[in-house]
Amino acid sequence: MTGIVVVLLRILATACLYAFLGWALFTLWRELRLASSTLASQRFPVINIAQLDSDDLAGRDYQVSEVIIGRDESCDYPIPDETVSSRHSRLSFHHNQWWVEDLLSTNGTFLNEERIYTSTVIISGDELRCGKVNLRLTIKND
Repeated sequence: MTGIVVVLLRILATACLYAFLGWALFTLWRELRLASSTLASQRFPVINIAQLDSDDLAGRDYQVSEVIIGRDESCDYPIPDETVSSRHSRLSFHHNQWWVEDLLSTNGTFLNEERIYTSTVIISGDELRCGKVNLRLTIKND
C-alpha cells in the first residue's frame, strides 16, 4: 500500500513541476509578445539633416532609429566629399534622445565646433561637422 502512495506522490509532484514550468514559459512568452508589440509601435521623432554649404537647405527627414552619415553610397545620408570618411558618424535614437557618435573617422566629427569622442546627446538646431562639411540637425517633435 505504501508503494502505491509513493508512486502517486511522485506522479503528483511531477505533474506540479510540469504545470509550474508551463505557467512560467507561458508568462515569459506573453511578456515577450507584449514587449515586441510595444517596440513595433514605437515611433521615432523625425530628424532633419540639412547641409549648410549646399543649395538644398531643406535637407532630408528621417524617422528611423539610426542614420549613418558618410561618403559611401550605402550610407543613409551620403556626402560626396573627400574629407568625409566612408562611414563617418552615426545618429541614433535611444533613451528618448538623439545621440551622435563618431565612427573612428579620419578627420573627426565636431558638434557645435567641439570634437566628440564618445556618444553625445544632440538637440534641435545643433551643427554637426563631418570633415569640412557642415550640417544642421533639426529634431521635429510631433
